[in-house]
Amino acid sequence: MTDDATARLLDRFLADLRLLAPVALWAHGSLAGGDYQEGRSDLDLIAVLEGPISLGTVRKVVRLHRRLRADEPLADKLHCSYPTPDTMAGAERPYLTWAHNHLLKRPVTPVTRRELHAFGLVVQGTPPEDLFPPTPDRELNAFVVRDQKDFWRPAVRKARLWKQNVWVDLGMVTFARATVTLREGRLISKREALEALPALGAPVDVVADIRRRRYEDPAPPAEEWTVRRAELTRAYLGPAIDGLVAAYEGLTRA
Repeated sequence: MTDDATARLLDRFLADLRLLAPVALWAHGSLAGGDYQEGRSDLDLIAVLEGPISLGTVRKVVRLHRRLRADEPLADKLHCSYPTPDTMAGAERPYLTWAHNHLLKRPVTPVTRRELHAFGLVVQGTPPEDLFPPTPDRELNAFVVRDQKDFWRPAVRKARLWKQNVWVDLGMVTFARATVTLREGRLISKREALEALPALGAPVDVVADIRRRRYEDPAPPAEEWTVRRAELTRAYLGPAIDGLVAAYEGLTRA
């Protein structure tokens, strides 16, 4: 179920996308997983194009997204990757992607691939299972461990980042989701991750702060709390990530 502004944005995007004759358009992330919060959640999409991706295709994608930004208030939240059917098998292969208001290249990760098979939303066209194979557990687990070890653990050392809401929110939620995936072999929503964090030893004041900002409309945090929250988050995540990696890194290499 989508809210009105999101539904309008999806309809407009799909109408503009027809110029590129997509094979399929899928949603993953919060919208597909049932925890979408309009105006706060990203709108994560994958548009499969027939290919090949030419310079002309790139120009059309850029024009499409720039028009959306000019007309639709939620367009800044819309992120979309553009793979082709003959390149879908490689989890490490980078694809043309529009995200954070600019063009880049990035892969469709094993987590996203598992999401698409488990609960991906088919907006139009061919379903995911008809275009690429399922993600093996070992590939998914290895990616999750690497993400915690190589991206999040170094980020914890950068104190300046953790005064920002986005780093606190994503760092804590991603750790909880990684833990559940590795322990139980399943993907969980951000809401479920917030519910899991206290039992994982996370500071309850930080978890409550994230929940309020995601599901309520609190006043902006005071500077004193922002500093304290950063300290609590980093003090928790550093050892927690180290313990998770130590427990599972060897298993993903076996």
